Amino acid sequence: MSTFSCSAILFDLDGVLCDSTEAVDREWREWGARKGVDGDAIMAISHGVRTVEVIRRVAPHLDAEVEAAAIENHEAHDQRGVVVMPGALELVKSIPSGRWGVVTSGSRLLAENRLRHCGVPVPEVMVTSDDVVNGKPHPEPYLKGAALLGFAPEECLVIEDAPAGIASAKAGGMTVIGLGSTYRAEKLVQADTVVSQLRKIHVSLNGAGTLVVKV
Repeated sequence: MSTFSCSAILFDLDGVLCDSTEAVDREWREWGARKGVDGDAIMAISHGVRTVEVIRRVAPHLDAEVEAAAIENHEAHDQRGVVVMPGALELVKSIPSGRWGVVTSGSRLLAENRLRHCGVPVPEVMVTSDDVVNGKPHPEPYLKGAALLGFAPEECLVIEDAPAGIASAKAGGMTVIGLGSTYRAEKLVQADTVVSQLRKIHVSLNGAGTLVVKV
């Protein structure tokens, strides 16, 4: 068992708190079919990356901002197949209020709708694609999350399922637990440790007010 100490925990959303794989795959492939872009090529790079950046890579001839807004607005109102990740609700409820947040590559509307659909509380601190200039794997999203929680980056622990998100958090100087929900463990080697499910992560508060995370 590994034990980590931290002041706050930052969660990725898709593949960590919400299982949206089916919805994401459906949305991207339908968009690709309409725009003449190969669905497999999209899915190979889309996990953990902002929609606008995926579009810039796979369809540079399109207006990425306009396309991304349309995709995410539709996705925010179509929650078919989206379910809460096993153990997610119990885990966030074990963390004191104000000591956790969400850092996602999706829009704020999409993130809030997904959390509510899954019955997960919307945290006070949430960093979305609307809030950053540089998305994951750049460290900006997680650094902003730490700042909004009021803690130094090295005091924060991140739970991520995608290599781009792990790279973002590590570049920001944070400890990372990789969750093997979307990628195989060998793709998550940059994380400090990897678990197969959230139920294997246990959080408690010690007498000094520090979060103790056991994996």
